[in-house]
Amino acid sequence: MITDASKSKAISSGDIKERYASLLNVKEKALDNEKLYRFIDSWIGVPHRSGGMDKKGVDCSGFTFLLEKEVYDKDLPRTARTMADKVKRKYEQDLEEGDLVFFDFDGQKFSHVGVYLHNNKFVHASTSKGVIISDLKDPWYYKYFTRAGSVKP
Repeated sequence: MITDASKSKAISSGDIKERYASLLNVKEKALDNEKLYRFIDSWIGVPHRSGGMDKKGVDCSGFTFLLEKEVYDKDLPRTARTMADKVKRKYEQDLEEGDLVFFDFDGQKFSHVGVYLHNNKFVHASTSKGVIISDLKDPWYYKYFTRAGSVKP
């Protein structure tokens, strides 16, 4: 786990950018989507719950669905598997903030989804740790990483 960001809600724009710039190892000016990082900050630490769609518990596709709707005003299907059909595939080196990343766990195609941020970091709802930011290059995730892309218009 990379982050266990603070739960404080009255965070100034500079503070939130400073915190996430440090976590993602980028300059603050690279974080121009403050709405995204405020959304993430409000969900960090929410526990995993299969089928969940609220702060009592959320699963990976529920979190991604809510993030894409609230931050980008995009409507996605509800499951990781069906979300994978809605992305324009990209090479790993071409990923941009807001792109989706998919994983095949337990031999199931597209069984996990997260949202790419910067520097190989992505936010997702982990079954064991809830909503966290992880590193795509972490051997555990990278060996199951299967597809990535941007949501089609």
